[in-house]
Amino acid sequence: MSAPTAPAFTFPFDNSYARDLPGFAVPWQPATVPAPRLLHFNPGLARELGLPLAEATPDQLAALFSGNALPEGASPIAQAYAGHQFGQFSPQLGDGRALLLGEVIDGQGRRRDIAFKGSGRTPFSRSGDGKAAVGPMLREVLIGEAMHALGIPSTRALAVVATGEPVRRQRPLPGAVLTRVADSHLRVGTFQFFAAHAGPAQVRQLADYTIARHYPELAGAENGYLELLRAVAERQAALVARWMAVGFIHGVMNTDNMSLSGETIDYGPCAFMEAYDPGAVFSSIDRQGRYAYDQQADIAAWNLARFAETLLPLIDADTERAVARATAIIEAFPARYQEHWLAALKAKLGLPDGGAEAEALGADWLTLLQAQSVDFTLAWRYLGEAAAGREERLRTLFADGAALAAWLQRWRQQCAAADGEGGEARVAGAARAAVMARHNPWLIPRNHQVEAALDAAEQGDLAPFHRLLGALAEPYREQPRYADLAEPAPREFMRTFQTFCGT
Repeated sequence: MSAPTAPAFTFPFDNSYARDLPGFAVPWQPATVPAPRLLHFNPGLARELGLPLAEATPDQLAALFSGNALPEGASPIAQAYAGHQFGQFSPQLGDGRALLLGEVIDGQGRRRDIAFKGSGRTPFSRSGDGKAAVGPMLREVLIGEAMHALGIPSTRALAVVATGEPVRRQRPLPGAVLTRVADSHLRVGTFQFFAAHAGPAQVRQLADYTIARHYPELAGAENGYLELLRAVAERQAALVARWMAVGFIHGVMNTDNMSLSGETIDYGPCAFMEAYDPGAVFSSIDRQGRYAYDQQADIAAWNLARFAETLLPLIDADTERAVARATAIIEAFPARYQEHWLAALKAKLGLPDGGAEAEALGADWLTLLQAQSVDFTLAWRYLGEAAAGREERLRTLFADGAALAAWLQRWRQQCAAADGEGGEARVAGAARAAVMARHNPWLIPRNHQVEAALDAAEQGDLAPFHRLLGALAEPYREQPRYADLAEPAPREFMRTFQTFCGT
């Protein structure tokens, strides 16, 4: 039996993409579902967006966020985009199971997209059914909210609704619709689509819209399109460095998954690294390691080069000159990324003002973690405790205590040099430990805990999902009641663990 029809909710939509870029998307409607049931709703995010849902019942929310009863002011569109997928160009991808309902201006004056995922077939669906399953949609909630709590720019989940109908994959799975919030869904692939199918005039329209929406400081710049490339590159450098600092592996960094806003988008075959391994790959479809942990900065640069190609006619009418100007920005990307990464590395070491010595110390620390297959998250967290003189938990992570002791001696010497020798060392150590605790999370979404929560949810038990989601809201604070969630996965689990592109 279907849920009661929701009363008409009016969202404060201001739908600039549909209004300002006619012909850049296809108006479309979500499919209706037989038995919507609310699985997740984020009331804090709803308030942040200014949505009038404080008095809405679960049944009303289920009808609303399943697509059965759209809010007034919505103008659903399926956006067009292309993309390089594992290096191969697909000239037409687009929103095959997603719809942009519209945009709102939040309480801080930010324009935010509200979009469905899993809402049925669209003109871009090709052979797909346009649907999504409960597990992958709740996975996007867990990982996206964890990234947000870690301080990493990310799309966020407003709601997930079970549809009451199965989706056919390798086996029948319970269906669901996700409502996702993003600064925008503009992608490198969006530019690739219009560069391939339209031409410079449409790319210029899109670039002007992107500048106005995400980089208004560039309005009036001497060469705003070149500066757009530079600004997007800078945000990507900062974003990937933040991923690396917490051991996050996106898993599918196709150009259609690179957001021009600088947010993390599309949590498909992503994972968090446990034992430190720079070549870690968990995605079942990444058989060549293209998107491995240590390849992410290089792939970001490669994606940016594809973005630059779409902008060349706008950067300069002289193609040779345009290529030279764009190439200079792409070639500068590794140094910009390295600057962000080293800043994060030094903060994690408790030596944010350190020079080359701190950089070398950080590199040697990572080599030590790799050599002894030490858990990345706990090693950093317990190193912070060592700053305050508590080394017990750190030592339990290392099989070779002598190698750890030698490295710790070097680290303490640099800490002492940074603090100045004398009677204040203990106070300085405690202060350093407190600072390091703000840069080294105690909790990440452990892969085995995520899988267990999603398996339970597919069977109708949401308690593990809600418990894990609640714990991930405060990743930098040690919470004894969630101690089991902070433990690394069993080694045998991680040896065979794979992620899948289900979202």
